[in-house]
Amino acid sequence: MSFWLSKTLNEMTQDEWEQLCDGCGKCCLNKLIDDETDKLYYTNVACKLLSDKDCSCIHYSQRFDFVPQCTAVTPQNIANLDWLPDSCAYRRLYLGRPLPSWHPLLTGSKKQMHKKGMSVKGRTVNETRVRDLEDYIVIWPLQDMD
Repeated sequence: MSFWLSKTLNEMTQDEWEQLCDGCGKCCLNKLIDDETDKLYYTNVACKLLSDKDCSCIHYSQRFDFVPQCTAVTPQNIANLDWLPDSCAYRRLYLGRPLPSWHPLLTGSKKQMHKKGMSVKGRTVNETRVRDLEDYIVIWPLQDMD
């Protein structure tokens, strides 16, 4: 049952890989990179396809049709996706860290994740309503627990 303990990221099936996603929605937030310092900044501005209520993509299977620049997280590119937050299960496992105690695979639902404030639920602004991303920089997506 705990496939993430016995398999490498490359050994996982597509279904297992998808289950690793905690559904926090942080990867769907718009980010900025300072041209001078290369520092990454998160905003609370979410992709137009992200549901703020349940932190899911409203067109997940067709997301690339709607948002061609959407990035698929895969075992092949995880090493290069340093913009993923430290709380991300993919990033944690890639770095040799365990799943967090609030992860839905451990708790059975997203309730603990939302309760601990580890998701974007109720915290975002849809990108279609935003003019200047710089006005929406936040630090809460960088939070990590256990």
